[in-house]
Amino acid sequence: MDEKKKIDISVVVPVYNEEENVPLLEQKIHDVLEKLKREYEIIMVDDGSKDRTYAILAELHQFHPRTKVVKFRGNYGQSAAMAAGFEAASGEIVVAMDGDLQNDPTDIPRMLEKLDEGYDVVAGWRKNRKDNMVIRKIPSKIANKIICSITGVKLHDTGCSLKVFRREIIKKVRLYGELHRFIPALAKIEGARITEMAVNHHARQFGKSKYNITRTFRVIMDLTTINLFMKHLKKPIHFFGSIGMTSMFIGSLLVLAMFFQAIIRYAENPDLNVLLTTAFLYIVSGFGFIVLGLLANLIVATGTRKHIYHVDEQDKK
Repeated sequence: MDEKKKIDISVVVPVYNEEENVPLLEQKIHDVLEKLKREYEIIMVDDGSKDRTYAILAELHQFHPRTKVVKFRGNYGQSAAMAAGFEAASGEIVVAMDGDLQNDPTDIPRMLEKLDEGYDVVAGWRKNRKDNMVIRKIPSKIANKIICSITGVKLHDTGCSLKVFRREIIKKVRLYGELHRFIPALAKIEGARITEMAVNHHARQFGKSKYNITRTFRVIMDLTTINLFMKHLKKPIHFFGSIGMTSMFIGSLLVLAMFFQAIIRYAENPDLNVLLTTAFLYIVSGFGFIVLGLLANLIVATGTRKHIYHVDEQDKK
């Protein structure tokens, strides 16, 4: 029996309700990768599409066996779809891109050449972005500046899905929420060497954009988790300990204040101590809930649960 061929390149494409785009995109990717004369696979992850996207993908798999399909039982989001694609990828190099034809597969060979210069991650930069200025560009620029300032990863475009990774790096990255935007930051935690290059960007021709302004706010909220990861992932006790010590210090001051009031002013205002005690309990409880929330976030990201999605095994190709 012939030994199974080693895969050089895996292209991961999350899709959701992209029935008109997927056949065109899949063919374009094949056309580009065939010219490289390297073993490759295309992994299309259907994130619970409600149109004919999966049916079309199943047909494409029959025609092109190199095209593999993973079907979700529901809509779990882009981060989950990317995570599933990365897990299924067998290639030494993993390429991620959107399924709406706005990313250009012809950029892949140039990004592979850049990777060969000694980098672990090559991120795309949509220098001439073809999107609505108010709805997409302005919020994205604001979020990009905030993300770069907090993570320390200096990129012009953190939101571009077109990226190229070395297998040993991307296999260590775990995604949930909106963390697909922070893959370079998560890769930095693993010691990755990161660069970027300008890539083509096209206006959407078919289907509807899945972007809305609320995603920008969710991304900004996830920055709290990223900041925690980058600074305190190895020794979280430094973070939680500092909060705990501060809380204990404030609590001690309040206890002293209550003791002082009990001795000096109890006869004048007996209700004052009750109010101070209530305030003390609220402050301590508030800090406790904040710490528990951050700890829960840390456990979700690094704990034992392996998946944040459910694959329909019957339809997994």
